Amino acid sequence: MIAHHVSPAALTACVVGGYLLGSIPFGLVITRLAGVGDIRQVGSGNIGATNVLRTGRRDLALFTLLGDAGKGVAAVLLAGLVSPLGAALAGGAAFLGHLFPAWLQFRGGKGVATFFGVMIAAAWPAGLAAGATWILVAAVFRYSSLAALVAAALAPVYVGLLQGWGGPPFWLAVGMAILIFVRHGENIERLIEGKESKIGAAKKAS
Repeated sequence: MIAHHVSPAALTACVVGGYLLGSIPFGLVITRLAGVGDIRQVGSGNIGATNVLRTGRRDLALFTLLGDAGKGVAAVLLAGLVSPLGAALAGGAAFLGHLFPAWLQFRGGKGVATFFGVMIAAAWPAGLAAGATWILVAAVFRYSSLAALVAAALAPVYVGLLQGWGGPPFWLAVGMAILIFVRHGENIERLIEGKESKIGAAKKAS
């Protein structure tokens, strides 16, 4: 429900601003500034931190992770000055901006870092629970993709249990979870076939 005194124009600004923030390709910018080249020509061609790590530069991967998560946090917090609905819309738009940046022909990352940034800013108890889930699954099974999928699937449940079902943060978590599963289609196939790369194993495109 749209809060009183929040105009459609203000909500539209939240969406547009969120998308523009989310579409900043930190992985591409950081690797180019560091002289590594075009990250889209490395490994899977993805612009996210996991693929940046394939360059062998852990520092660049960390900066990419922080940038991708940070833009989700920034979008939600800035739009939160308008309204809770504006915050959720901006968070969702930032997530979409990362997945489908206009400047890269709508070919972006898989959204995991931005997902966590948005979740922590929009519903921090659920965001922390999702983050803990990622760590636990990754530690036990050593699959980054599986950890992301489980954390994304449980995020709406965490929001519902901790902050209530059906509000903007809940539907935001649902929407992002669906898109994470869509973007990880190839990873899901490899997980089923037993061909997915484990954390710390030989590098494969993913």
